[in-house]
Amino acid sequence: MENFIVSARKYRPSSFDMVIGQDSITNTLKSAIKSKHLAQAYLFCGPRGVGKTTCARIFAKTINCNNLGENLEACDECESCLSFNSLRSFNIHELDAASNNKVEDIRSLNDQVRIPPQIGKYSIYIIDEVHMLSSSAFNAFLKTIEEPPSHAIFILATTEKHKIIPTILSRCQIFDFNRIRIEDIVGQLMYVAKNEGITAAEEALHIIGQKADGAMRDALSIFDQIVSLSGKTITYQDVIENLYVLDYEYYFKTIDAALIGDVSSVLLTFNEVLEKGFDGHNFISGLNSHLRDLLVSKDESTLQLLEATPVIKKRYLQQTGKCPVDFLFKALEVGNNCDLAYKSSKNPRLHIELSLIRLCRFMNEAEEPSEKKKSDPLPLPSESEIIRQEDQLSEKKIINQEMISGKHDPVIEKPSKTLSIKNIISEDIKPSEKKEEGLVLNDPEVLLKPKDEFTPQAFDVAWQEFTDKLKGEGTRIVSMFKSIRPEVENDQSIKIHLSNAAQKDTFILNYKPKLISFLESKFILSNIDIETTVDLSETSDVLYSDEQKLNYLINKYPILKDMKKTFNLDIT
Repeated sequence: MENFIVSARKYRPSSFDMVIGQDSITNTLKSAIKSKHLAQAYLFCGPRGVGKTTCARIFAKTINCNNLGENLEACDECESCLSFNSLRSFNIHELDAASNNKVEDIRSLNDQVRIPPQIGKYSIYIIDEVHMLSSSAFNAFLKTIEEPPSHAIFILATTEKHKIIPTILSRCQIFDFNRIRIEDIVGQLMYVAKNEGITAAEEALHIIGQKADGAMRDALSIFDQIVSLSGKTITYQDVIENLYVLDYEYYFKTIDAALIGDVSSVLLTFNEVLEKGFDGHNFISGLNSHLRDLLVSKDESTLQLLEATPVIKKRYLQQTGKCPVDFLFKALEVGNNCDLAYKSSKNPRLHIELSLIRLCRFMNEAEEPSEKKKSDPLPLPSESEIIRQEDQLSEKKIINQEMISGKHDPVIEKPSKTLSIKNIISEDIKPSEKKEEGLVLNDPEVLLKPKDEFTPQAFDVAWQEFTDKLKGEGTRIVSMFKSIRPEVENDQSIKIHLSNAAQKDTFILNYKPKLISFLESKFILSNIDIETTVDLSETSDVLYSDEQKLNYLINKYPILKDMKKTFNLDIT
């Protein structure tokens, strides 16, 4: 039986030009070889399977080649290249730091570094998984890597750069390897399939590239696995069944049904996914990726972010044309929230089904406002209605909602800034009393009632009526007006005697306009003048101290003296 060599070894690059997806790094290394600016230490870091160790071997082989070509590639003909290809080179030393991570191993390496190369110019030491070295091993290696012999070059490779101590990092030229793009992986797999005589569908190789997650070695391993199952023909169905990948078709069906609000179809599709043995979390995660791809397909500038074959891209463009942008945004938000809360849900299936139902409702919610607007247009007012509204505005009236049906009395609009005495009085009496008092403006009987002549006797009656209407203003105001002594000096002049300046200010600011308005509503007056004076006869002396104030109050109210003695009160 012929020995089988896995594709990852069989098709491992042997020159810089064969390295996939790391052009910037290979170009830099070739330029360093051309200019002979070689550092004493290099650090190659990046994810697994992207070519770190491969580039280290190619670099070591090239710098020792005696006949470099014009493209700065090794000749594969000199003794150094031949010994390297046959794995018998004594100039290139590989050390696995995962199994040789003790300080004794590094001390042995330091002793070996002193030995010059037998063939070629340089001794290259490739230390793989260098982050596995212990702290003491790093310290033992520090002096050697800083000042090695002129013939020694170190190439360190690691997947976890952050675990390497800073003193080592500062002595190395660092090269960060990137994940290999899916397009590059698919191209290499097609090359391998062609050389092996295998017919492979592009969609199938694309799924392998996605599953490899940017690692060429993983992609070649998966490729060998599929070939073992399918033989010389690789189909899309073979790949998704073998790799346990959910078909694109389920995501397209789910979104198509959600766009038309078909809840039943969406739930049945999800049930079919579960019956095939797929996890609900994987489904919602894949649906979120599908929605993301639909969103980036909306714009030509972001279409390059869609990693898919031309056939699948065409399907994405067709479906994204039917999806409003708002729908995609809301769907992504719902899907992301479902993904985050999936593990904490006690009923994961119901949790996903509720999210899918919400997707189906988005389009209906977007259509309902527009349909309502078309079916329920706002009625236009009639000509008579416009005239009635203009009349109401001109008279400053507010029509109650009850007037629509009919026969209720209109409500008089109250002034926004000042209140007349008529409105104050009208708030405290019943509608039947308003007619008697002449305060309902719209009552024809009140409007035709004649006004009385202004006389001192009529003013005394009106004053008593005015003070009675102020009982709702509070005890202090009622007491103030009881102490006020009005005096009519002539037919158009009234003098109001007040006890102090505070009463004068209160009367002028709040009650003088009300009194004038009240008198004008009852009497025939062309121009009335109200003068206010403060009578200081009782308080001619200014009271400064608390004792003076107390004596004044006791003289005015003798009962306070008895209260002071009975309750043993004093000034505090």
